[in-house]
Amino acid sequence: MSTRKDKFTKKDSFFMNLAFNLARDRSGLTGENPSVGCIIVKNDEIISIGQTGLKGRPHAEFNAIKSCKKNLKGSTLYVSLEPCTHYGKTPPCSKLIIKSKIKKVIFSIIDIDKRARGKSIKLFKSKNILVKKGLLKKEGNKIYKSYIFNKSENLPFVTGKLAVSKDNFIYSKKKLRITNKYSNKITHLLRYRNDSILISSKTLNTDNPRLDCRIKGLSSFSPKRIILDRRLSIKKNSHICSTSVNKNTVIFYNSGKQKKINLLKKRGIKLLKLSVNKDNLFDLKSVLKKAFSIGCRNLLVEGGKNLTNSFLKNKLFNEFYLFKSSYNLGSTGILKVSSQLHQLDIKYKNKSNINSFTGNDIINIYS
Repeated sequence: MSTRKDKFTKKDSFFMNLAFNLARDRSGLTGENPSVGCIIVKNDEIISIGQTGLKGRPHAEFNAIKSCKKNLKGSTLYVSLEPCTHYGKTPPCSKLIIKSKIKKVIFSIIDIDKRARGKSIKLFKSKNILVKKGLLKKEGNKIYKSYIFNKSENLPFVTGKLAVSKDNFIYSKKKLRITNKYSNKITHLLRYRNDSILISSKTLNTDNPRLDCRIKGLSSFSPKRIILDRRLSIKKNSHICSTSVNKNTVIFYNSGKQKKINLLKKRGIKLLKLSVNKDNLFDLKSVLKKAFSIGCRNLLVEGGKNLTNSFLKNKLFNEFYLFKSSYNLGSTGILKVSSQLHQLDIKYKNKSNINSFTGNDIINIYS
């Protein structure tokens, strides 16, 4: 494999950015497979586009090639991630690219999957297809940060989320919701973009949340609901329990009465037994490993004070969204989290915000 740096034009960058947009559009919606965008160009004209199918199949290159109505011979294929060369549940995209007589393949980053890792370069060159890698590599690495983490660590990419008042309380005696409607929309977008959501039984029994995405048209993309409930204390009339027949729900537990176990199973809840440590708590790293084994790749943690503190203490968040209201709760506030917010500033050095369209709320993103 050549070590020289490939050169690219402004047109190359333009088409790759379009492929990136297609990849971003399906981010978090492609199951265990990465979300990929593909653009096919001939004589400076886009003749086809493709993106990874929902749940991960078909692949973007397959969709672009199969939907193309024009002759692909001599065209250039831009793709956000290296095309696969291995046989899985579907044949490799590289084989279809070769068969289609595409002349040039340009991709952003090499696939970290051990079955790929640059193998397409050698294959394409053996078939006289010009191949270039590394176009807008920095942006490519950003787009695939969670996928790269999944493959390198065999763990889900974990996003934390917490809403607080201006004076750092997470509950109010008088208000049901601390932050405004714009922050609420972004919370639901986070649920849409993550395949799983995790809370503790304490949060479940206190808040009685639904843990779904309630943005019109996106409810079918609600995440898998994962509950940490050591002794199966979940209330039978909770939203989670009453809707579990139709929604993917998992409870990690350690012990419980057989009658409760039978009831929860009857309602379609998957129960996974985990051991506890000397403090009678779940080891969170073990929780994440188990979540990964059942298909969780992007996990949103909407914890309360204790769960958030435990994740912070073990530095298990890959990124964290802090929603901060412009209002003080004062004497009506419950559970102050000032120490947890201090830990965020200490442990996560990169900080940005998206407060330009959230009214008076401020949303800080730590990574």
